[in-house]
Amino acid sequence: MDEQDPFSGIAVFVAAARAGTFTKAGDQLGLTKSAVGKAITRLETRLGFKLFHRTTRLTRLTSDGEAYLAACLSALDEVTAAQTALSSSNQVLSGLLHIDMPVAFGRRVLLPALMDIVRPHPGISLTLSFTDATSDLLREDVDLAIRFGRLADSSHLVARRLAQQRRVICASPAYLRRYGTPATLADLSEHRCIVGTSHGPPLSWSVRVGDQPGLYTPHATHQLSDGEALVDAAVAGLGLLQLPVSMVRERIAAGELQEVLSEVAGPDVEIHAVWPHRGPLSPRLRYVVDQLLAVAATGRFD
Repeated sequence: MDEQDPFSGIAVFVAAARAGTFTKAGDQLGLTKSAVGKAITRLETRLGFKLFHRTTRLTRLTSDGEAYLAACLSALDEVTAAQTALSSSNQVLSGLLHIDMPVAFGRRVLLPALMDIVRPHPGISLTLSFTDATSDLLREDVDLAIRFGRLADSSHLVARRLAQQRRVICASPAYLRRYGTPATLADLSEHRCIVGTSHGPPLSWSVRVGDQPGLYTPHATHQLSDGEALVDAAVAGLGLLQLPVSMVRERIAAGELQEVLSEVAGPDVEIHAVWPHRGPLSPRLRYVVDQLLAVAATGRFD
């Protein structure tokens, strides 16, 4: 095989990384332990860095090996997805999908989109959970999650950005008449604020200080773990809050909420579709992810 081939040795490397030993990888590939070791050595020489720490009893990935494995798995997923899309465009999709999403955004924006997406495939069964807490996808029975905000780095998760939204600080007109309209971040110390909880919407607000993004933690007059409840509390005049614009757009348009501090609220919040890295995607999950991306491209999630 041409050793300049960029794919040479990758299948052996992935098998060895997954198996944990060269012997087990050789058994899976029909190769000897020695052949596996030589293939890995040639790959390391071509790459210019070590992929494994080797001892007589233990074979484990180096930090470079971990990063390279994540890149290889991602590339293999894309190839598998392309094969699935090209070979089964007329496939009847079926099976269960558990999708977890934020409460307000999920009910108002995602749910109608998902109904449109699965309608052509009545064999797909949805289990939908609505929570503003961050679910552990590796522990819970979740196939796909929609998440706001920055994602923690993890080689165990795959993410695709769907959209980004403005963050809005707002309050009811009645509240602003009673307590006044803040003109600066410093003014917030004199105001009543509604925030999330440690397991729900955030406790801190994202702001811009000059040209730099930062966090501001207001005095928590009220703490609520549900995004819809945050909006209801603000409409009732209990204080100021910050949320993505999709959650308050209708209330602002109806005059029930009024935006303030628009020059410091931000930066925009990203929305991602996230799923556990469990090998190639099932056709139904690939279909739903692709359709969500297509819907997002129309601006429906902005």
